Amino acid sequence: MVTRMKILIVEDDLEAAAYLAKAFREAGIVSDHASDGESGLFMASENAYDVLVVDRMLPRRDGLSLITELRRRDVHTPVLILSALGQVDDRVTGLRAGGDDYLPKPYAFSELLARVEVLGRRKGAPEQDMVYRVGDLELDRLSHTVRRQGKEIPLQPREFRLLEYLMKNAGQVVTRTMLLENVWDYHFDPQTNVIDVHVSRLRSKIEKDFDPPLLRTIRGAGYMIKDDRAPDA
Repeated sequence: MVTRMKILIVEDDLEAAAYLAKAFREAGIVSDHASDGESGLFMASENAYDVLVVDRMLPRRDGLSLITELRRRDVHTPVLILSALGQVDDRVTGLRAGGDDYLPKPYAFSELLARVEVLGRRKGAPEQDMVYRVGDLELDRLSHTVRRQGKEIPLQPREFRLLEYLMKNAGQVVTRTMLLENVWDYHFDPQTNVIDVHVSRLRSKIEKDFDPPLLRTIRGAGYMIKDDRAPDA
């Protein structure tokens, strides 16, 4: 159990908010409460929290707008979205707005607690959030630069987004559908060769004159970026 974690609950249902505050307190987690989106935006911007638990349907400012504005302000506190809207499209919309996790209502508190604890462990220094590293390859999301062995590698915007997504999921297989939805915003035609073309260009840029190779094709599954010299987690 994570103790002394501090979270913000943004929930307009006062009874539900009181229940969550009590349950989190019993789990050793300190919580503040905001009853509408504007109050939640102010509190999340002005105070340090480990995790934000945000209802999607809120008065004054809805939950997705709240999260989007926080990200625009460079507030990267992990956000768990709670919502009665639980369809796949709803969850995808929430995650694309800047949420880190999405839990449909109704839910079991034990699952909510576990997800909050995971997000709390994920929270790190800004450097960890804004810079991805795989072996000697480094991608800086703030400066939009990529370097390998200290040498800057110029990338086109789409190549940068592709590499960013692959590095965000380093060590995991990334499917063609995942790339289409997260890099190209397509929701169809997984057989298009646009991915192969861009992966090929990206591979030539980040691996030409460098060793070892990092970007691999997983036959029949997708792609993975990984440094084989690094020990498995």
